[in-house]
Amino acid sequence: MNIGLTLFGQSLVFLIFVAFCMKYVWPFLKSAMAERRQSIAEGLAAAEEAERKLGEAKSGAEEELVKARAEAAQIIEQARQRSNQMIEDAKGEARAEGERLIEAARSEIDQEINRARESLRRQVAALALQGAEKVLEERIDQSRHDRMLERLAAEL
Repeated sequence: MNIGLTLFGQSLVFLIFVAFCMKYVWPFLKSAMAERRQSIAEGLAAAEEAERKLGEAKSGAEEELVKARAEAAQIIEQARQRSNQMIEDAKGEARAEGERLIEAARSEIDQEINRARESLRRQVAALALQGAEKVLEERIDQSRHDRMLERLAAEL
């Protein structure tokens, strides 16, 4: 066996193999690498876009959170004002009701005083009449008695 011929044969087979790979395998590998490169580039672009959108969403969320806090504070303040107003209204109604009850009580007291005075007048008149009867030792008829009581009540 001749080493030069073997080496030449192996080199020839290697060149045929390289030619075969260049013709049939290399275009497939080249297109696969190009697709992979493009998908990686698209993935990177999508990641950058997602990162940008995430930043925008974070800033939008912060703005919404600030707005929500301000709105909540405003609602709380309105509720506080409304409750204070309701308390003041209730106090005013209670005062008015209290004054009305006091006035009604005063009116009732005045009526009771007038009734007591009228009752006292009648009792005083009856006592005076009884005293006068005893003094006169005679009984006055009923109509004269009523007239005398009315006149005496009017004078008192």
